[in-house]
Amino acid sequence: MRTGSIKFLHWLALALGLFLVGLAASHGRAFAQSPGEVPAAGNSPPAPASPGGDTQPAPSSPFGSGSQPPPGVPSDASAATLELTPRTVAYLHATAKWEDGFKTVRGELAKVSAAIKKAGLTPSGHPFAQFLETDDKSFQFDAMVPIAEKPASNELSDGVKIGESPSGKAIKFLHRGSYDEIDSTYDLITAFLDEKGLESQNRFIEEYLTDTTEPDDANLEADIYVLLKQL
Repeated sequence: MRTGSIKFLHWLALALGLFLVGLAASHGRAFAQSPGEVPAAGNSPPAPASPGGDTQPAPSSPFGSGSQPPPGVPSDASAATLELTPRTVAYLHATAKWEDGFKTVRGELAKVSAAIKKAGLTPSGHPFAQFLETDDKSFQFDAMVPIAEKPASNELSDGVKIGESPSGKAIKFLHRGSYDEIDSTYDLITAFLDEKGLESQNRFIEEYLTDTTEPDDANLEADIYVLLKQL
């Protein structure tokens, strides 16, 4: 887990509600796998999706031709409005200290993956973390890995449980670059949502598209899902 993004969540909680704030039109950001388009408010919604899955919105980013996007800049052309659908996941609920956030999240995800393998189950997408409660020293999160089908038992080895991924309307953004620099992406997401007049729930998701465990790895790619309040 990243210290930066968790600090972001802590700031939102202390502000008595996650109002993520929005972005100048001069900035642009593209997705890691299949770049998606963020329809403006009021446009018809795209097909359902879910974190950990391989389905992406139809490519329409200006960076889809192969050119590289500018670093960590969300915009109308590089974010996607989604209706997240629940998926069967194996997960662990855990707590991490701010300073060890990213490594703790990746460590918990490794435990979940090991329990899935031991049970003879099949992972079916990228691992992700749902960030929950915070305080001055630590934060709570769920480390989740989607699986192909629900097993007979609701619990695997080492305390890993079976459940469902979050669902509901969300906007997805991409962070490219080290986890140590993810705060800049969250700042831009904050500005973007404020400009659009959108209000978030008190939770968000990071889906890890690359298998790095080091917070300073510049090759990190992660989708960030901001769950929105329903009007």
